Order: sequence, then structure tokens, then C-alpha cells
Amino acid sequence: MQTPLKITFKNLDPSPALEARIGEKAAKLDHFCEHVVGCHVVVERPHGSRQQGDLYRVTVDLTVPGGELVADGVHEDAHAALRAAFDATVRRLEDHVRRRRLDVKRHDPMPHPTA
Repeated sequence: MQTPLKITFKNLDPSPALEARIGEKAAKLDHFCEHVVGCHVVVERPHGSRQQGDLYRVTVDLTVPGGELVADGVHEDAHAALRAAFDATVRRLEDHVRRRRLDVKRHDPMPHPTA
């Protein structure tokens, strides 16, 4: 990563365990694309309905050459939300790398009917 990882906590106290896990997962993103410019992770506990308990939202904002990828995960457990967000980020990053390499599936043209 060209710029340092940025982690923001909203509506909850910073957690050293979450920060360490975020650092590990962010470091692994370089394995999928060596040109990651920056990564900003937001961990929040949104205010709102208490019917399902506390929900955590983790948003990963990844800056790469040619664009910005954003993915998030929501779960009652902060670590599960973190895992879901980074899993979605990896999928989007892999798709982005394939598109940049022009390594996308191309369909054969439809044959024209002959009379």
C-alpha cells in the first residue's frame, strides 16, 4: 500500500483487537493487487432500531489505480462484520484486476440465421 492504513471508529470505543485484525486483513490485499494506493476502514455501530440488538457495520474503502472500491459488512458481531466486509473487498478487487488485465470472459458472437 502506498499510503498508510486508516482506521476510524464511530459510535464505539477503539478496539486494539479489531485494529490488529484489520491490519492483518489489509496487508493481505496486496497479494491480490500490488498497486493498492490506500485503504480506509470504518467500524461503526449505527444508531437506530434495537429490535435485533447491536449491529456493527464495517466499510472498506480501497483506492486502486483506475478507481475506488467500496464494500461493507453488517453483523451483530464486529469480527463477523469485518470478515464479511473484507471478503466482499477481495471479490471486488479480484474483479477489478481481471478487468484491468482485460481477462474477462468474452462470448462468441451469435450466429446469424441462414435462409
